[in-house]
Amino acid sequence: MTRVKKYLVTFLVGCVLLGHAQDFHLSMYDAAPIFLNPAMTGLIETKMRAHIHFRNQWNALAFKPFTTALVSFDVPKGKWGFGGQITNMRAGAGNYNVLQLLVSAAYAVPIDKKKFHNLSFGLQLGFNQKHIEYGILSFDSQWTTANGGSFDKSIASGENFTGTSQYQEVINFGALYFYGKQQSRFNPFLGFSAFNLTKPKESFLGGDNRLPRRYYIHAGVRVNVSEILYVIPKILIYAQAKNIQQTYALDAGYYFKGEKFFALAGYTYRVKDASILYVGLKKDNYIFKMSYDFNTSTLRGISKTRGAYELSLTWLGKKTKNTEIKNCPRL
Repeated sequence: MTRVKKYLVTFLVGCVLLGHAQDFHLSMYDAAPIFLNPAMTGLIETKMRAHIHFRNQWNALAFKPFTTALVSFDVPKGKWGFGGQITNMRAGAGNYNVLQLLVSAAYAVPIDKKKFHNLSFGLQLGFNQKHIEYGILSFDSQWTTANGGSFDKSIASGENFTGTSQYQEVINFGALYFYGKQQSRFNPFLGFSAFNLTKPKESFLGGDNRLPRRYYIHAGVRVNVSEILYVIPKILIYAQAKNIQQTYALDAGYYFKGEKFFALAGYTYRVKDASILYVGLKKDNYIFKMSYDFNTSTLRGISKTRGAYELSLTWLGKKTKNTEIKNCPRL
C-alpha cells in the first residue's frame, strides 16, 4: 500500500470512528445566533441584522474539503422576532450536499418590573434537501485486479440507491434566559435548543434510518471589566445520539476610543477535537471575525494539526428608538 493510500484509509477510518469531528458545525457558533438557538431571533436593538458565514474543513486532507456556507437575517417586532436562514453544506468525493431553508420566530418576555431578566422562546420550521452524486463514486465490487488493480465503473456497483435526492422536514426549538442590564458588571445568559424534533427519515437506500435529535446547552457571562474592556467565559455542550461534545471558550473585546472600534479576540477548546483561535473587529454597524481550528484529535498526525478556517460578517441596521425587550449583552 502506498503512503498516499495509507493516509487516505487512515483518514476514512477516522471519519467513521470519530464522526463527531466530521459533523457540520461552526467553531464561531454564536456569531450566527439563529444557527445556535431559535430563541435568539430578533434579540437586537437595531431594526435588522444580516449575517454571512463560511467554513472550510479538512482542506489539508480531503480531496474535496467539507464546506459550510450560511446566510441569515432577523428583525425585532416588539416582543417578537422574525428571521430566516439558508445553509448549504457540502462534503466528499460524491458531492454530498445539504441545502437547508428555515424560517424562525421568537417571543421574548421580561420576568421582572425593570425588564432586566428576560426569557425568550423560539421555533424554526423548514426543510432539508439532501443530494448525492453516487454515479461518480467507486465501490468495492468494482475493483478489478487487471492492469495492476483499479476501479472499473462499467462493473455494476451492487448498491440499490432509491434516488439521488431527498427532502426532510425540519422543526427546531429554543429557549434562552439573559440578564439585560447594560450597566451591570455581570450579564449571565443560559440557553437550550433542540433540533430535528420529528427525527425525519433519511436514507438513499430505502431503509428506515432516522436523523437523531440534536441538543445544545450554551451558557456564559459577560464581565464588563471597565468601560473599554469586557471578557466572556462561555461553554457549549451538544449531544446527538451517543455523541457528546464539550466546548469551552473565552472571548474578549477592547474598545479603542480614538479610532472608535472594538478589537475582538478569543480562544476555544473543543474537547479531543480542536484548539481554536479567532480575531475580529467591530466598527460602526459591522462585525467581522475569522478563526482557525488546530486539529487535536487522533487525526492530528495526518493533518499536521491543520483543521478548518471560518469567516463571518454581521451587519446591524439602525438602532430602534424604543424596544420592548432589552438586548442580550452577549450580542
